[in-house]
Amino acid sequence: MRNFRRAGLAAASCGAALALGLAARADPSETLGDAIVLAYETNPTLQAQRATQRATDEEYVQAEAGLRPTVGATATVTYDNNQLNELAELGLPGASGPQISESSQGALQVTQPLYTGGRVTGAIDAARADILAGRETLRRTEISVLQSVIGAYLDVRRDQEQLAISEDNVAVLKRQAEETQARFDVGEVTRTDTAQADARLAQAQSQAATAQSTLAIARAGYAEVVGQNPGDLAPEPPIAQLLPTSIDQAFDLAEQGNPQLLGANYTEQGSAARLAEAKAATRPSADLTATLGYNGGSSTFAPTGANNPFADYTRDVTITASAKIPIFTGGMTSSQIRQAAEQDNVSRIGIETARREVLQAVAQAWNQLLGARASLAADEQTVKADTVAYEGTRQEQQVGLRTTLDVLNAQQELETSELSLVGARHDEYVAAAAVLAAIGALEAKDLIPNEPRYDPKTNFDKVRHGIGWVPWDPVVQALDRLGAPQPTPLPPPSPPGEVVRTQ
Repeated sequence: MRNFRRAGLAAASCGAALALGLAARADPSETLGDAIVLAYETNPTLQAQRATQRATDEEYVQAEAGLRPTVGATATVTYDNNQLNELAELGLPGASGPQISESSQGALQVTQPLYTGGRVTGAIDAARADILAGRETLRRTEISVLQSVIGAYLDVRRDQEQLAISEDNVAVLKRQAEETQARFDVGEVTRTDTAQADARLAQAQSQAATAQSTLAIARAGYAEVVGQNPGDLAPEPPIAQLLPTSIDQAFDLAEQGNPQLLGANYTEQGSAARLAEAKAATRPSADLTATLGYNGGSSTFAPTGANNPFADYTRDVTITASAKIPIFTGGMTSSQIRQAAEQDNVSRIGIETARREVLQAVAQAWNQLLGARASLAADEQTVKADTVAYEGTRQEQQVGLRTTLDVLNAQQELETSELSLVGARHDEYVAAAAVLAAIGALEAKDLIPNEPRYDPKTNFDKVRHGIGWVPWDPVVQALDRLGAPQPTPLPPPSPPGEVVRTQ
Protein backbone atom coordinates (compact mmCIF):
# COMPACT_ATOMS: atom_id res chain seq x y z
CA MET A 1 0.00 0.00 0.00
CA ARG A 2 2.80 2.41 0.90
CA ASN A 3 4.74 1.51 -2.25
CA PHE A 4 1.63 2.07 -4.36
CA ARG A 5 1.15 5.54 -2.89
CA ARG A 6 4.80 6.48 -3.51
CA ALA A 7 4.40 5.39 -7.12
CA GLY A 8 1.40 7.68 -7.40
CA LEU A 9 3.42 10.56 -5.99
CA ALA A 10 6.19 9.99 -8.48
CA ALA A 11 3.71 10.20 -11.35
CA ALA A 12 3.00 13.81 -10.43
CA SER A 13 6.42 14.91 -11.71
CA CYS A 14 6.58 12.76 -14.85
CA GLY A 15 5.25 13.38 -18.37
CA ALA A 16 6.33 13.77 -21.96
CA ALA A 17 4.71 17.09 -22.92
CA LEU A 18 2.72 20.01 -21.59
CA ALA A 19 -0.91 18.93 -21.42
CA LEU A 20 -2.73 21.76 -19.66
CA GLY A 21 -5.37 21.84 -22.40
CA LEU A 22 -8.55 19.82 -22.26
CA ALA A 23 -7.20 16.73 -23.99
CA ALA A 24 -9.16 13.53 -24.08
CA ARG A 25 -8.41 11.28 -21.13
CA ALA A 26 -9.61 7.95 -19.83
CA ASP A 27 -10.37 9.07 -16.26
CA PRO A 28 -12.81 11.81 -15.22
CA SER A 29 -10.29 13.58 -12.96
CA GLU A 30 -10.18 17.34 -12.93
CA THR A 31 -6.95 18.60 -14.51
CA LEU A 32 -4.93 21.75 -14.01
CA GLY A 33 -6.05 22.79 -17.50
CA ASP A 34 -9.70 22.54 -16.41
CA ALA A 35 -9.01 24.77 -13.44
CA ILE A 36 -7.17 27.34 -15.54
CA VAL A 37 -9.95 27.48 -18.15
CA LEU A 38 -12.63 27.99 -15.51
CA ALA A 39 -10.65 30.69 -13.70
CA TYR A 40 -9.79 32.39 -17.01
CA GLU A 41 -13.48 32.66 -17.85
CA THR A 42 -14.98 33.50 -14.44
CA ASN A 43 -12.36 34.92 -12.05
CA PRO A 44 -13.78 38.29 -10.85
CA THR A 45 -10.36 39.95 -10.55
CA LEU A 46 -9.60 39.15 -14.16
CA GLN A 47 -13.09 40.11 -15.31
CA ALA A 48 -12.84 43.48 -13.54
CA GLN A 49 -9.47 44.24 -15.14
CA ARG A 50 -10.90 43.46 -18.58
CA ALA A 51 -13.74 45.90 -17.92
CA THR A 52 -11.20 48.50 -16.79
CA GLN A 53 -9.30 48.02 -20.03
CA ARG A 54 -12.47 48.49 -22.08
CA ALA A 55 -13.08 51.75 -20.23
CA THR A 56 -9.50 52.82 -21.02
CA ASP A 57 -10.14 52.14 -24.72
CA GLU A 58 -12.69 54.95 -24.69
CA GLU A 59 -9.94 57.48 -23.92
CA TYR A 60 -8.67 57.09 -27.48
CA VAL A 61 -12.09 57.83 -28.97
CA GLN A 62 -12.50 60.85 -26.70
CA ALA A 63 -9.08 62.17 -27.71
CA GLU A 64 -9.73 61.68 -31.42
CA ALA A 65 -13.03 63.56 -31.07
CA GLY A 66 -10.96 66.73 -30.66
CA LEU A 67 -10.17 66.66 -34.39
CA ARG A 68 -13.56 65.53 -35.60
CA PRO A 69 -16.42 67.79 -36.65
CA THR A 70 -19.08 68.79 -34.18
CA VAL A 71 -22.66 69.49 -35.22
CA GLY A 72 -25.14 71.47 -33.16
CA ALA A 73 -28.64 72.89 -33.71
CA THR A 74 -30.46 75.72 -31.94
CA ALA A 75 -34.11 76.82 -32.18
CA THR A 76 -35.85 79.82 -30.59
CA VAL A 77 -39.55 80.80 -30.72
CA THR A 78 -40.76 84.14 -29.29
CA TYR A 79 -44.39 85.17 -28.78
CA ASP A 80 -45.18 88.66 -27.37
CA ASN A 81 -48.78 89.69 -26.51
CA ASN A 82 -48.96 93.34 -25.30
CA GLN A 83 -52.44 93.91 -23.75
CA LEU A 84 -54.61 97.16 -23.94
CA ASN A 85 -53.16 100.29 -22.37
CA GLU A 86 -54.92 102.28 -19.64
CA LEU A 87 -56.73 104.69 -22.11
CA ALA A 88 -58.35 101.79 -23.89
CA GLU A 89 -59.56 100.38 -20.61
CA LEU A 90 -61.28 103.75 -19.78
CA GLY A 91 -62.78 104.10 -23.25
CA LEU A 92 -60.95 107.42 -23.91
CA PRO A 93 -59.68 108.70 -27.27
CA GLY A 94 -56.15 107.64 -28.28
CA ALA A 95 -56.65 104.13 -27.00
CA SER A 96 -54.84 101.27 -28.77
CA GLY A 97 -55.74 97.60 -28.92
CA PRO A 98 -53.49 94.62 -28.01
CA GLN A 99 -50.14 94.35 -29.82
CA ILE A 100 -49.05 90.81 -30.77
CA SER A 101 -45.64 89.96 -32.22
CA GLU A 102 -44.06 86.63 -32.91
CA SER A 103 -40.71 85.40 -34.28
CA SER A 104 -38.66 82.22 -34.56
CA GLN A 105 -35.06 81.35 -35.30
CA GLY A 106 -33.23 78.15 -36.09
CA ALA A 107 -29.61 77.38 -36.89
CA LEU A 108 -27.49 74.36 -37.77
CA GLN A 109 -23.77 74.77 -37.07
CA VAL A 110 -20.90 72.51 -38.12
CA THR A 111 -17.39 73.11 -36.79
CA GLN A 112 -14.31 71.30 -38.08
CA PRO A 113 -11.01 71.81 -36.22
CA LEU A 114 -8.18 72.28 -38.69
CA TYR A 115 -5.14 72.72 -36.50
CA THR A 116 -4.55 72.65 -32.73
CA GLY A 117 -0.79 73.00 -32.73
CA GLY A 118 -0.47 69.34 -31.78
CA ARG A 119 -2.57 69.55 -28.64
CA VAL A 120 -5.14 66.98 -29.78
CA THR A 121 -2.62 64.65 -31.43
CA GLY A 122 -0.63 64.75 -28.19
CA ALA A 123 -3.76 63.65 -26.34
CA ILE A 124 -4.26 60.88 -28.92
CA ASP A 125 -0.69 59.64 -28.44
CA ALA A 126 -1.16 59.72 -24.65
CA ALA A 127 -4.40 57.74 -24.92
CA ARG A 128 -2.72 55.17 -27.15
CA ALA A 129 0.11 54.76 -24.64
CA ASP A 130 -2.39 54.46 -21.78
CA ILE A 131 -4.18 51.68 -23.68
CA LEU A 132 -0.94 49.79 -24.28
CA ALA A 133 0.03 50.22 -20.63
CA GLY A 134 -3.43 48.99 -19.65
CA ARG A 135 -2.99 45.88 -21.77
CA GLU A 136 0.23 45.12 -19.92
CA THR A 137 -1.61 45.60 -16.64
CA LEU A 138 -4.22 43.14 -17.91
CA ARG A 139 -1.41 40.69 -18.77
CA ARG A 140 0.04 41.16 -15.32
CA THR A 141 -3.35 40.46 -13.74
CA GLU A 142 -3.81 37.38 -15.91
CA ILE A 143 -0.38 36.06 -14.91
CA SER A 144 -1.13 36.71 -11.25
CA VAL A 145 -4.48 34.92 -11.45
CA LEU A 146 -3.04 31.91 -13.29
CA GLN A 147 -0.19 31.75 -10.81
CA SER A 148 -2.75 31.74 -8.01
CA VAL A 149 -4.67 28.94 -9.75
CA ILE A 150 -1.51 26.84 -10.04
CA GLY A 151 -0.65 27.52 -6.41
CA ALA A 152 -4.15 26.64 -5.22
CA TYR A 153 -4.21 23.47 -7.35
CA LEU A 154 -0.81 22.38 -6.03
CA ASP A 155 -1.83 23.22 -2.45
CA VAL A 156 -4.83 20.92 -2.66
CA ARG A 157 -2.79 18.17 -4.33
CA ARG A 158 -0.07 18.46 -1.68
CA ASP A 159 -2.50 18.46 1.21
CA GLN A 160 -4.41 15.51 -0.24
CA GLU A 161 -1.19 13.51 -0.49
CA GLN A 162 -0.06 14.53 2.98
CA LEU A 163 -3.46 13.57 4.43
CA ALA A 164 -3.20 10.18 2.71
CA ILE A 165 0.27 9.68 4.21
CA SER A 166 -0.99 10.69 7.67
CA GLU A 167 -3.99 8.36 7.46
CA ASP A 168 -1.79 5.53 6.23
CA ASN A 169 0.57 6.21 9.13
CA VAL A 170 -2.36 6.00 11.57
CA ALA A 171 -3.34 2.63 10.10
CA VAL A 172 0.24 1.32 10.36
CA LEU A 173 0.63 2.54 13.95
CA LYS A 174 -2.74 1.10 14.87
CA ARG A 175 -1.63 -2.33 13.68
CA GLN A 176 1.64 -1.81 15.48
CA ALA A 177 -0.19 -0.98 18.72
CA GLU A 178 -2.42 -4.04 18.35
CA GLU A 179 0.58 -6.24 17.68
CA THR A 180 2.45 -4.83 20.69
CA GLN A 181 -0.58 -5.39 22.90
CA ALA A 182 -0.81 -9.00 21.75
CA ARG A 183 2.87 -9.55 22.48
CA PHE A 184 2.39 -7.95 25.91
CA ASP A 185 -0.47 -10.32 26.63
CA VAL A 186 1.84 -13.30 26.09
CA GLY A 187 4.68 -11.69 28.07
CA GLU A 188 7.06 -10.92 25.18
CA VAL A 189 7.18 -7.13 25.82
CA THR A 190 6.60 -4.82 28.75
CA ARG A 191 3.98 -2.20 29.56
CA THR A 192 6.48 0.43 28.39
CA ASP A 193 6.33 -0.94 24.85
CA THR A 194 2.55 -0.76 24.73
CA ALA A 195 2.59 2.77 26.15
CA GLN A 196 5.08 3.89 23.51
CA ALA A 197 2.95 2.39 20.74
CA ASP A 198 -0.22 3.99 22.08
CA ALA A 199 1.48 7.37 22.40
CA ARG A 200 2.73 7.30 18.80
CA LEU A 201 -0.74 6.29 17.62
CA ALA A 202 -2.35 9.21 19.43
CA GLN A 203 0.24 11.57 17.99
CA ALA A 204 -0.38 10.26 14.47
CA GLN A 205 -4.14 10.69 14.89
CA SER A 206 -3.55 14.31 15.94
CA GLN A 207 -1.38 14.91 12.88
CA ALA A 208 -4.03 13.39 10.63
CA ALA A 209 -6.68 15.72 12.09
CA THR A 210 -4.39 18.70 11.44
CA ALA A 211 -3.81 17.50 7.87
CA GLN A 212 -7.57 17.26 7.37
CA SER A 213 -8.01 20.84 8.54
CA THR A 214 -5.19 22.07 6.32
CA LEU A 215 -6.77 20.36 3.31
CA ALA A 216 -10.12 22.03 4.03
CA ILE A 217 -8.41 25.44 4.08
CA ALA A 218 -6.65 24.68 0.79
CA ARG A 219 -9.95 23.63 -0.81
CA ALA A 220 -11.52 26.93 0.25
CA GLY A 221 -8.61 28.82 -1.32
CA TYR A 222 -9.04 26.81 -4.52
CA ALA A 223 -12.75 27.64 -4.69
CA GLU A 224 -12.01 31.35 -4.19
CA VAL A 225 -9.60 31.48 -7.13
CA VAL A 226 -11.10 28.92 -9.53
CA GLY A 227 -14.79 29.37 -8.77
CA GLN A 228 -15.75 25.85 -7.70
CA ASN A 229 -14.71 23.26 -5.15
CA PRO A 230 -11.95 20.89 -6.26
CA GLY A 231 -12.90 17.39 -7.24
CA ASP A 232 -10.57 14.46 -7.90
CA LEU A 233 -7.48 16.37 -9.04
CA ALA A 234 -5.24 14.71 -11.58
CA PRO A 235 -1.45 14.99 -11.29
CA GLU A 236 -0.13 18.30 -12.56
CA PRO A 237 1.57 18.14 -15.98
CA PRO A 238 5.23 19.15 -16.33
CA ILE A 239 6.15 22.72 -17.29
CA ALA A 240 9.93 22.33 -17.37
CA GLN A 241 9.98 22.70 -21.18
CA LEU A 242 8.67 26.26 -20.84
CA LEU A 243 11.47 27.35 -18.53
CA PRO A 244 14.60 29.18 -19.69
CA THR A 245 17.78 27.16 -19.71
CA SER A 246 19.82 29.63 -17.64
CA ILE A 247 19.36 32.65 -15.43
CA ASP A 248 20.93 34.88 -18.11
CA GLN A 249 18.29 33.75 -20.58
CA ALA A 250 15.64 34.38 -17.92
CA PHE A 251 16.91 37.95 -17.50
CA ASP A 252 16.79 38.51 -21.28
CA LEU A 253 13.25 37.13 -21.55
CA ALA A 254 12.11 39.28 -18.64
CA GLU A 255 13.52 42.41 -20.31
CA GLN A 256 11.50 41.57 -23.41
CA GLY A 257 8.26 40.23 -21.99
CA ASN A 258 7.66 41.13 -18.35
CA PRO A 259 4.39 43.12 -18.26
CA GLN A 260 5.50 45.31 -15.36
CA LEU A 261 8.55 46.54 -17.26
CA LEU A 262 6.72 46.92 -20.57
CA GLY A 263 3.90 48.76 -18.81
CA ALA A 264 6.39 51.18 -17.25
CA ASN A 265 7.76 51.97 -20.72
CA TYR A 266 4.28 52.63 -22.10
CA THR A 267 3.46 54.78 -19.07
CA GLU A 268 6.51 56.93 -19.83
CA GLN A 269 5.41 57.22 -23.45
CA GLY A 270 2.07 58.55 -22.22
CA SER A 271 3.78 61.08 -19.95
CA ALA A 272 6.01 62.24 -22.80
CA ALA A 273 2.94 62.68 -25.02
CA ARG A 274 1.24 64.75 -22.31
CA LEU A 275 4.34 66.93 -22.10
CA ALA A 276 4.11 67.52 -25.85
CA GLU A 277 0.41 68.27 -25.41
CA ALA A 278 1.20 70.88 -22.76
CA LYS A 279 3.80 72.51 -25.01
CA ALA A 280 1.26 72.63 -27.85
CA ALA A 281 -0.80 75.09 -25.81
CA THR A 282 1.73 77.78 -26.85
CA ARG A 283 0.98 77.30 -30.55
CA PRO A 284 -1.84 78.72 -32.68
CA SER A 285 -5.03 76.86 -33.50
CA ALA A 286 -7.54 77.13 -36.34
CA ASP A 287 -10.97 75.79 -37.19
CA LEU A 288 -13.70 76.16 -39.82
CA THR A 289 -17.35 76.81 -38.97
CA ALA A 290 -20.37 76.67 -41.28
CA THR A 291 -23.78 77.92 -40.10
CA LEU A 292 -27.17 77.57 -41.78
CA GLY A 293 -29.79 79.78 -40.10
CA TYR A 294 -33.51 80.56 -40.59
CA ASN A 295 -35.33 83.62 -39.19
CA GLY A 296 -39.13 84.16 -39.21
CA GLY A 297 -40.95 87.50 -38.72
CA SER A 298 -44.41 88.58 -37.48
CA SER A 299 -46.35 86.08 -39.59
CA THR A 300 -44.48 83.07 -38.39
CA PHE A 301 -47.61 81.22 -37.25
CA ALA A 302 -49.83 82.41 -40.08
CA PRO A 303 -50.85 79.95 -42.79
CA THR A 304 -48.28 79.80 -45.59
CA GLY A 305 -48.14 78.27 -48.99
CA ALA A 306 -48.70 74.56 -48.90
CA ASN A 307 -45.76 73.92 -51.20
CA ASN A 308 -43.24 75.94 -49.19
CA PRO A 309 -43.79 76.06 -45.41
CA PHE A 310 -40.64 78.22 -45.07
CA ALA A 311 -41.92 81.01 -47.35
CA ASP A 312 -41.96 83.55 -44.53
CA TYR A 313 -38.44 82.67 -43.34
CA THR A 314 -35.15 84.23 -44.36
CA ARG A 315 -32.16 81.93 -44.78
CA ASP A 316 -28.63 82.82 -43.76
CA VAL A 317 -25.52 80.80 -44.68
CA THR A 318 -22.25 81.71 -42.98
CA ILE A 319 -18.80 80.12 -43.35
CA THR A 320 -16.15 81.30 -40.93
CA ALA A 321 -12.46 80.42 -40.69
CA SER A 322 -10.91 81.48 -37.42
CA ALA A 323 -7.44 81.32 -35.91
CA LYS A 324 -6.36 81.78 -32.31
CA ILE A 325 -2.88 82.69 -31.12
CA PRO A 326 -2.13 82.51 -27.39
CA ILE A 327 -0.14 85.53 -26.22
CA PHE A 328 -0.37 85.66 -22.43
CA THR A 329 -1.95 83.22 -19.99
CA GLY A 330 -0.69 84.60 -16.71
CA GLY A 331 1.92 81.84 -16.36
CA MET A 332 -0.63 79.01 -16.56
CA THR A 333 0.79 77.41 -19.71
CA SER A 334 4.42 77.53 -18.60
CA SER A 335 3.45 76.06 -15.22
CA GLN A 336 1.59 73.21 -16.90
CA ILE A 337 4.61 72.50 -19.09
CA ARG A 338 6.92 72.32 -16.08
CA GLN A 339 4.44 70.08 -14.27
CA ALA A 340 4.17 67.70 -17.24
CA ALA A 341 7.97 67.62 -17.55
CA GLU A 342 8.37 66.52 -13.94
CA GLN A 343 5.64 63.92 -14.32
CA ASP A 344 7.51 62.55 -17.33
CA ASN A 345 10.67 62.51 -15.23
CA VAL A 346 8.84 60.43 -12.62
CA SER A 347 7.75 57.98 -15.31
CA ARG A 348 11.30 57.66 -16.62
CA ILE A 349 12.56 56.90 -13.14
CA GLY A 350 9.72 54.40 -12.84
CA ILE A 351 11.17 52.42 -15.75
CA GLU A 352 14.42 51.86 -13.88
CA THR A 353 12.48 51.04 -10.71
CA ALA A 354 10.41 48.45 -12.57
CA ARG A 355 13.54 47.03 -14.20
CA ARG A 356 15.25 46.49 -10.86
CA GLU A 357 12.14 44.94 -9.33
CA VAL A 358 11.75 42.58 -12.29
CA LEU A 359 15.39 41.48 -12.21
CA GLN A 360 15.09 40.90 -8.47
CA ALA A 361 11.94 38.82 -8.98
CA VAL A 362 13.65 36.73 -11.67
CA ALA A 363 16.73 36.13 -9.54
CA GLN A 364 14.63 35.27 -6.50
CA ALA A 365 12.35 32.88 -8.40
CA TRP A 366 15.30 31.22 -10.18
CA ASN A 367 17.21 30.58 -6.99
CA GLN A 368 14.08 29.30 -5.27
CA LEU A 369 13.68 26.88 -8.16
CA LEU A 370 17.29 25.69 -7.83
CA GLY A 371 16.84 25.24 -4.10
CA ALA A 372 13.57 23.37 -4.56
CA ARG A 373 15.16 21.04 -7.11
CA ALA A 374 18.04 20.28 -4.76
CA SER A 375 15.63 19.60 -1.90
CA LEU A 376 13.52 17.38 -4.13
CA ALA A 377 16.50 15.26 -5.13
CA ALA A 378 17.62 14.95 -1.51
CA ASP A 379 14.12 14.09 -0.28
CA GLU A 380 13.77 11.35 -2.91
CA GLN A 381 16.97 9.76 -1.69
CA THR A 382 15.85 10.15 1.92
CA VAL A 383 12.56 8.36 1.26
CA LYS A 384 14.37 5.47 -0.41
CA ALA A 385 16.79 5.14 2.49
CA ASP A 386 14.09 5.47 5.17
CA THR A 387 11.98 2.83 3.43
CA VAL A 388 14.85 0.36 3.51
CA ALA A 389 15.59 1.25 7.13
CA TYR A 390 11.97 0.80 8.19
CA GLU A 391 11.58 -2.57 6.50
CA GLY A 392 14.89 -3.77 7.95
CA THR A 393 14.00 -2.59 11.46
CA ARG A 394 10.69 -4.45 11.35
CA GLN A 395 12.40 -7.67 10.25
CA GLU A 396 15.06 -7.28 12.91
CA GLN A 397 12.34 -6.76 15.53
CA GLN A 398 10.84 -10.09 14.48
CA VAL A 399 14.00 -11.90 15.60
CA GLY A 400 14.52 -9.80 18.71
CA LEU A 401 17.35 -7.56 17.42
CA ARG A 402 15.25 -4.37 17.59
CA THR A 403 12.84 -2.98 20.14
CA THR A 404 9.37 -1.60 19.66
CA LEU A 405 10.74 1.92 20.05
CA ASP A 406 13.19 1.32 17.21
CA VAL A 407 10.34 0.34 14.91
CA LEU A 408 8.27 3.35 15.97
CA ASN A 409 11.19 5.71 15.36
CA ALA A 410 11.84 4.21 11.92
CA GLN A 411 8.16 4.56 11.06
CA GLN A 412 8.17 8.22 12.17
CA GLU A 413 11.28 9.01 10.14
CA LEU A 414 9.74 7.43 7.05
CA GLU A 415 6.54 9.41 7.45
CA THR A 416 8.48 12.64 7.94
CA SER A 417 10.56 12.07 4.81
CA GLU A 418 7.46 11.19 2.75
CA LEU A 419 5.73 14.38 3.88
CA SER A 420 8.84 16.36 3.06
CA LEU A 421 9.00 14.80 -0.41
CA VAL A 422 5.41 15.77 -1.16
CA GLY A 423 6.15 19.34 -0.01
CA ALA A 424 9.33 19.47 -2.11
CA ARG A 425 7.46 18.46 -5.26
CA HIS A 426 4.90 21.15 -4.53
CA ASP A 427 7.60 23.77 -3.95
CA GLU A 428 9.53 22.83 -7.11
CA TYR A 429 6.45 23.19 -9.32
CA VAL A 430 5.36 26.45 -7.69
CA ALA A 431 8.89 27.85 -8.05
CA ALA A 432 8.90 26.93 -11.75
CA ALA A 433 5.60 28.77 -12.19
CA ALA A 434 7.11 31.77 -10.38
CA VAL A 435 9.99 31.85 -12.87
CA LEU A 436 7.54 31.80 -15.77
CA ALA A 437 5.53 34.58 -14.13
CA ALA A 438 8.66 36.70 -13.62
CA ILE A 439 9.65 36.49 -17.29
CA GLY A 440 6.07 37.09 -18.46
CA ALA A 441 5.48 33.63 -19.91
CA LEU A 442 2.76 32.34 -17.56
CA GLU A 443 -0.17 33.26 -19.81
CA ALA A 444 -3.22 31.51 -21.16
CA LYS A 445 -1.66 31.29 -24.63
CA ASP A 446 1.16 29.24 -23.10
CA LEU A 447 -0.88 27.10 -20.70
CA ILE A 448 -4.12 26.50 -22.61
CA PRO A 449 -3.15 27.22 -26.25
CA ASN A 450 -6.14 25.38 -27.72
CA GLU A 451 -8.77 27.29 -25.75
CA PRO A 452 -10.39 30.58 -26.91
CA ARG A 453 -8.74 33.59 -25.29
CA TYR A 454 -9.78 37.15 -24.55
CA ASP A 455 -8.27 39.67 -26.98
CA PRO A 456 -8.39 43.32 -25.79
CA LYS A 457 -7.73 44.53 -29.33
CA THR A 458 -11.19 43.40 -30.41
CA ASN A 459 -12.98 45.94 -28.24
CA PHE A 460 -10.52 48.70 -29.18
CA ASP A 461 -11.08 48.16 -32.91
CA LYS A 462 -14.84 48.21 -32.36
CA VAL A 463 -14.98 51.49 -30.44
CA ARG A 464 -12.33 53.20 -32.56
CA HIS A 465 -14.37 52.77 -35.74
CA GLY A 466 -17.76 53.17 -34.09
CA ILE A 467 -20.13 56.13 -34.18
CA GLY A 468 -18.17 59.35 -34.62
CA TRP A 469 -15.47 58.04 -36.92
CA VAL A 470 -15.02 60.03 -40.13
CA PRO A 471 -12.91 58.99 -43.15
CA TRP A 472 -10.74 62.12 -43.10
CA ASP A 473 -9.37 61.43 -39.60
CA PRO A 474 -5.86 60.52 -40.85
CA VAL A 475 -5.63 63.70 -42.96
CA VAL A 476 -6.58 66.00 -40.09
CA GLN A 477 -4.21 64.20 -37.72
CA ALA A 478 -1.34 64.51 -40.18
CA LEU A 479 -2.06 68.24 -40.55
CA ASP A 480 -2.18 68.72 -36.79
CA ARG A 481 1.26 67.15 -36.40
CA LEU A 482 2.92 69.71 -38.66
CA GLY A 483 5.28 71.73 -36.51
CA ALA A 484 3.82 70.25 -33.32
CA PRO A 485 6.08 69.51 -30.32
CA GLN A 486 7.39 65.95 -30.32
CA PRO A 487 7.99 63.75 -27.26
CA THR A 488 11.60 63.61 -26.13
CA PRO A 489 13.01 60.13 -26.85
CA LEU A 490 14.28 58.02 -23.99
CA PRO A 491 18.05 57.79 -23.52
CA PRO A 492 19.64 54.50 -24.62
CA PRO A 493 19.70 51.80 -21.93
CA SER A 494 22.78 51.83 -19.74
CA PRO A 495 25.32 48.99 -19.97
CA PRO A 496 25.01 46.23 -17.37
CA GLY A 497 26.25 47.33 -14.00
CA GLU A 498 25.98 51.06 -14.75
CA VAL A 499 23.54 53.13 -12.71
CA VAL A 500 21.59 55.84 -14.51
CA ARG A 501 21.44 59.08 -12.57
CA THR A 502 18.36 61.14 -13.35
CA GLN A 503 18.22 64.76 -12.20
